[in-house]
Amino acid sequence: MSKRTLLGLTLNELKMVVSELGMPEFTARQIASWLYDKKVLSIDDMTNLSIKNRESLKYMYEVGGSIPVEAMHSIDGTVKYLYRVGEERFVESVYIPEEDRATLCVSSQVGCKMNCCFCMTGKQGFSANLTANQIINQINSLPERDSLTNVVMMGMGEPLDNLDELLKSLEIMTSPYGYGWSPKRVTVSSVGLHKGLRRFIEESDCHLAISLHSPIPSQRSLLMPAEKAYSIVEIVDLLKEYDFTKQRRLSFEYIVFKNVNDSLTHAKELLKLLHGLDCRVNLIRFHAIPNVDLEGADMDVMINFRDYLTSHGLFTTIRASRGEDIFAACGMLSTAKQKVQINKN
Repeated sequence: MSKRTLLGLTLNELKMVVSELGMPEFTARQIASWLYDKKVLSIDDMTNLSIKNRESLKYMYEVGGSIPVEAMHSIDGTVKYLYRVGEERFVESVYIPEEDRATLCVSSQVGCKMNCCFCMTGKQGFSANLTANQIINQINSLPERDSLTNVVMMGMGEPLDNLDELLKSLEIMTSPYGYGWSPKRVTVSSVGLHKGLRRFIEESDCHLAISLHSPIPSQRSLLMPAEKAYSIVEIVDLLKEYDFTKQRRLSFEYIVFKNVNDSLTHAKELLKLLHGLDCRVNLIRFHAIPNVDLEGADMDVMINFRDYLTSHGLFTTIRASRGEDIFAACGMLSTAKQKVQINKN
């Protein structure tokens, strides 16, 4: 009999588990504490459960954690981890240490449907949605998990295309029964799927980052086919219905391509598009990927672009590039090669 997993279950789901097994309701909180606070790997380690209850639990369930099958280390300290998710599938997550913080870039899907032309994950195609178990496991089994200060859902996949499992994972991250993190420690990145975007904003308090990359819809559709279904103008109109002036942060991700989206015209169009939104823009250096005829803008161009936007009231930063030497930087995650290598071993 294939056992079900406990890791990745919310408190309400754990209450259903213990009810199904005839255990007291308070047992659900005990199990949650073992999973998300003490991070045990075995039901046998849940020592404040009776032996009878542990045996009942083990008959149908297992913790369901799994360690990375591969780790690649960058010269800048970034570490890219490869996780097996099912028999033939893998995902990557990226640990990024800094002086005063440590961030984990987490995946939500195996591959991606969005097919952005500058992203290796999109070139891989879409294979499957990750379960909350597989999303949370990237955090729970991370060797550096106790040093984490932030999580960004910016790994493989479009998080809002896997909304139910994403929201369960965010609940576990931010609830007292789970990791108990402030929602300010978690950022979700999206191209802006309308239905999912509205539900995410209303059901979660985590930060939001929208992949923009061009303020001109016709050009954005060439870079990001999702623009044809999810117009950036409509996305911005939807965002203006909500208040981002308090604790929650709204940002726009903007990869700067040489002679493509780095002109004064683009800067002015950005100011028009985002006028009236309390937000910031993060400029990102493009990292060349195979078979893509795009180049990153020169740093002086990016600095001038940033300074123009900031001087006109739109707070703009240039994101530091990390992990490029191990293909762990923005848009560089893909598991096709690793899948072949792991299966050969």
